[in-house]
Amino acid sequence: MRIQIRSDSVEIEGYVNAVGRDSRPMKDRSTGERFVEQIVPGVFTRALTRNDVDLLLNHDQERVLGSTKTNLELTEDSIGLKARAIVTDKEVIEKARSGKLRGWSFGFYDRDSRNEDVREGLKRRYVEDMDLKEVSIIDDRKLPCYEGTLINARADEVIQGEVLETRAEITETPKLDSYWERIKHLGKD
Repeated sequence: MRIQIRSDSVEIEGYVNAVGRDSRPMKDRSTGERFVEQIVPGVFTRALTRNDVDLLLNHDQERVLGSTKTNLELTEDSIGLKARAIVTDKEVIEKARSGKLRGWSFGFYDRDSRNEDVREGLKRRYVEDMDLKEVSIIDDRKLPCYEGTLINARADEVIQGEVLETRAEITETPKLDSYWERIKHLGKD
């Protein structure tokens, strides 16, 4: 995850999900069964053609930070679902400054999936089609289900997968008040 802090906004970029990799173990709310989940490559590309996607803080419908109509760019590449957002929310900017942003997560409705037994008491669910509803920036109050989006260290008791990113790169951009200061600043880079 890359975080660039500006005087009145924060740009956050990184992977929301790495396709073809297991999630952390989860529990099905209706059956109580434990499972891990994988998003099949191409699923996000199809989902992004169906509807606009909201940008939330911690999956909270009351904390809408934007959408693909305004300040959120989403694309699927060979690694997974990549996001780039410019957020002007004061709380998110402060959390970025204090190192309290952990990663990304997403909310969806399953359109098509299949299951396989991994070992006794654990299944693997392959999501083959979905309706993507929201992408969330996750702070220190939550833990993303997919490890590849994390900034912090992994827990030992969790099923291990490949780590996509394990740190945040945070930079602060100086405040430039005038048009001419911006032009001068650009010439120095």
